[in-house]
Formats: sequence, structure tokens, C-alpha cells
Amino acid sequence: MSKSALIIVDMLKDFTDPKGLVYYPQNREVLPRIKRVLEECRKHGLLVIFLQHCYRKDKFDKNLQNMRPNCIEGTDGIEIDPMLEVDPVKDYVIRKRRYSGFVGTDLDMVLRENKIENVIIVGTKTNCCIRATVTDAYNLDYLPIVVSDCVATNDEVVNQVHLTDIKKYLGKVVTSEELFALMDKGEISG
Repeated sequence: MSKSALIIVDMLKDFTDPKGLVYYPQNREVLPRIKRVLEECRKHGLLVIFLQHCYRKDKFDKNLQNMRPNCIEGTDGIEIDPMLEVDPVKDYVIRKRRYSGFVGTDLDMVLRENKIENVIIVGTKTNCCIRATVTDAYNLDYLPIVVSDCVATNDEVVNQVHLTDIKKYLGKVVTSEELFALMDKGEISG
């Protein structure tokens, strides 16, 4: 039985709130399912990690050259959506400035310190931050498990293409119900 962690990618107000700078309705739609996955993972003792996209205010960042400004430190946009409660004692909140949660952060160190082998990934955007984090997790020898009904982007075709590639080349893709069944059978544990 391998130890697992839940990684919640960028479920921040700029992505989830209708007033957010890069809001997509699909992000709001997956929030209740992500909340349920979060609750089940906590019930089964899994480590929980929130990735928080955050750019420095008034500082250059190469990523911002090709996209709309978003997730700027000091704004409400970087706050984790209030539907997903952070346990300040047990959970990790890791800020990132690139699509992958592994680039320029201590995510890999946190996972290794906790002897994690499987990473369950939910959040936004399937074609950018989810895909990049999954690819790096795979390359670092973790087993990525993406929960298909708990990830979103602004185009369902793009979402499905990336889920298909992830399933074929990088890890597992399961529904939340399939994830819960795996946890109940003890195949995924904390």
C-alpha cells in the first residue's frame, strides 16, 4: 500500500470567482466535487497540499508576458476559494510562479519527507498547470492520479485531450467515485 497525497492546483479566487481575472465557469462547477474529494482524503488520512499560483506585485515575470495578469500577490485573487477550507496545522500551501507545482518550489521535498508515492491531482487548468504538474510528478517517479471530474479548463475538448494523454502516458485518470472506491478498498491511503 503506497502513501498518497492530494494536490489541489490553483483553486484560487482569480480562477473560481466570477469577478476573478481569469475566471471560467467550469472552475466553479468542479468546486463542490473537489470539496468532496478533499473531505474524503482527509477522512482517509491523506496529506493535503494546496498549490497557490502567485506573481510578485510590480515585479517582472516571464509568464505574464504571454497572458492576462492574474494571481498577483496582495490581491484577493490569490486567496484559496473559501469553499475549500485549509487546515493551517496539517495542510501545506505552496506558492508557485510557473505552471508546474514542482518548478521553483519545495513540493518535491514535502512529498519525499512524507514518504508519498502517489499524488492525487485536482484543480485548474488541465492543459497548463495540471498537465505540467502531472508531467513533473511522473518524471520524479510519483504516480499521478488525476480525478477527471475535478479538473477543468475553458474548453471541454482541450480538457479531454489532455486527460486522454495523461492516462495514456503519464499516470492514471479516475472519476471521484472510482477514487473513493480505491480509498475504501485501502488501495490508496494516507
